[in-house]
Amino acid sequence: MFQGAAALNLDAKGRMAVPARHRDALVAAGEGRLVVTAHPHRCLLLYPQPAWEPIRAQILAASSLQLESAMVRRLLVGFAEDVELDGAGRLLISPSLRQYAGLEKEIWLVGQGRHFEIWSAAGWQAQQEAIFAVGDKLLPPGLENLAL
Repeated sequence: MFQGAAALNLDAKGRMAVPARHRDALVAAGEGRLVVTAHPHRCLLLYPQPAWEPIRAQILAASSLQLESAMVRRLLVGFAEDVELDGAGRLLISPSLRQYAGLEKEIWLVGQGRHFEIWSAAGWQAQQEAIFAVGDKLLPPGLENLAL
């Protein structure tokens, strides 16, 4: 279970150091194999490969002739890259994915249960502002009885 948000920095080569508290669990869950791909909200998704495979299979099972399915396939599968942590626990994010998500030096790694989101600093700030703007109408159908 990946949770929490951490401010990180990309180095000059586009590598992100995965925080130690997540590194071992991420490597164990993916048997050292990870996948990074684009998300429609202009962030990146980081999955252990075993968690990504059923999602990819579901996407690929949809009709490529149906416009929305084809668009989702082009985005999620088209941008998907197999990655590994290096010996220093860093993850290289390709230039194309960095450009897609607007990643510069400061980024955010945000746990989402089975995966992480990787946000630019500006993108993460915009997400928080959007949450604040919604206020007490934040809970969607199915979560209206959520008690915190």
